[in-house]
Amino acid sequence: MDWYLDGTDPHAVSELRREIRDYLRRHAEPSGAFDEAEVVVSELLGNTVRHAAGPVWVTLSWRAPAPTLVVRDLGPGFDRALLDRADLDAIDPLQESGRGLFLITALAPALETAVRDRGTEITVDLPVTRRPETSHDPPRRTTAVLPALEEARPQGGFGTESFLRALVVQLAQALEFQHGPDAAEAAVAQVGADVGGQMEEEYRRARGVVGRMAPDQMAECYVRLKHAIDGGFSVIEATEDRIVLGNTRCPFGDVVRLAPSLCRMTSSVFGGIAARNNDGPVLVTLEERIAVGDPGCRVIVCLDESKSPGAGFAHRYRPPQ
Repeated sequence: MDWYLDGTDPHAVSELRREIRDYLRRHAEPSGAFDEAEVVVSELLGNTVRHAAGPVWVTLSWRAPAPTLVVRDLGPGFDRALLDRADLDAIDPLQESGRGLFLITALAPALETAVRDRGTEITVDLPVTRRPETSHDPPRRTTAVLPALEEARPQGGFGTESFLRALVVQLAQALEFQHGPDAAEAAVAQVGADVGGQMEEEYRRARGVVGRMAPDQMAECYVRLKHAIDGGFSVIEATEDRIVLGNTRCPFGDVVRLAPSLCRMTSSVFGGIAARNNDGPVLVTLEERIAVGDPGCRVIVCLDESKSPGAGFAHRYRPPQ
């Protein structure tokens, strides 16, 4: 990363210091000495600009565990000794500059200075380390993989809808393959709980609903959110005891058969919304599912746990504490 620093701009040093600080925090180990790194960056930038006769070129590279900051003045150069003339007793920790290389040397793992053909170059390693990455190199699978080649656009490539659908289905497949169907369903259920909460909030805002929703309102919310993503849901029944919905079209299309764990998304969204608007636990039964070969879906949201005919085959959702 490179920056051109104009020393005549009074805000340039502060802005660049913050930019480098934020970059380090995004990519370094959380245990890094960020405060010390910020002092080093601030001192080096501030003192170089103050003593250099012209603009400054700044480079940050991270090819080793510790990042390296290089500051080069683009003028005739300056005497390094100018940066060492700071009075320890007069240091104000809130100042942008003026504390000299003695402070940089104390905080930085390594420091070098050199006089080039044009200007002086100062190189310093910052006291943070890059967050390590775990390398994954799985073999490519060639069967049941999305997006289908037939979905490619005439101008080339795949559209956003095809790509996102493929991303979700393939992630669910990969989770099931690597960790088993229970892990895949658990992950999908968590996503459903989070997304379902936002969908409920959108419905409440659109309809002006305040307080607990009635069963017919919950049913309308379910159908509304499913239609928005091209599902074919409809309400069969909505009473004080239960809500029953049918579906003729899965939002994921027929490819949902490749990842049946995605049905847990519907269960989690419906169950979470119902539980937040109910006195006791809610049971959701996926009685029929397109994902496993049924011609349509039939979902039962039981609002009274004691009246559920098949509690052992349902997903249970509790009201928030």
